[in-house]
Amino acid sequence: MPRESKTAKKQRVLEVCKRMDTLYPDAECALDFGDPFSLVIAVLLSAQTTDVTVNKVTPVLFDRWPTPQDLASAPLEEVEAVLRPTGFFHSKARHVIDCAQMVTAEYGGCVPHTMEELTRLPGVGRKTANIVLNNAFGIVEGIAVDTHVFRIATRLGFTKAPEPALAEKDLLDLIPRELWKPVNHQWVLFGREVCDAKKPCCVKEDSSCPLADLCPSCGTIVKTRKR
Repeated sequence: MPRESKTAKKQRVLEVCKRMDTLYPDAECALDFGDPFSLVIAVLLSAQTTDVTVNKVTPVLFDRWPTPQDLASAPLEEVEAVLRPTGFFHSKARHVIDCAQMVTAEYGGCVPHTMEELTRLPGVGRKTANIVLNNAFGIVEGIAVDTHVFRIATRLGFTKAPEPALAEKDLLDLIPRELWKPVNHQWVLFGREVCDAKKPCCVKEDSSCPLADLCPSCGTIVKTRKR
């Protein structure tokens, strides 16, 4: 396969974004939240579990400890018990409490709204910060590259990066800034419904992947894995 020029790749990613927008015009955050702090905690808890599970746990968590101040002084063992269904609940509980303590002590109980300050919070990386900035403050500073976005970007040939943080740099370089906002929600839905991690639509006999003609990996993913 001939090497793709950067110009051609940018044209292809624009078409991908156009089709994603047609597929998911109303895509939005799947995590339930009422304010910036509850969103920070929800995204923090979403690692290695489903949004459905997080949405079941957070109402219980915030019913018992409604504010950052309440959560900052919550007993670790009790928070762990609430978070148990999300997996990795020991570390998540510690991060939740530490995050609440920093928000309370250093930011007066209000979640900061800059990338630099958000990524200072315990358990909060760039992906989480991007989601919070985007959904809680309407600030678009980057693209939240989670496992779905990373997988799709790799399969589509938009990045060869070994990790999400580096993949984000590749995507930001290819995708115009005005299109960054919807990428995460739309590509996550596409990853769940079409481009599944284990058995994507394109390897099925009745494949109906709407990006088949734009994807260099189409139909080869499972075969390549088995080699």
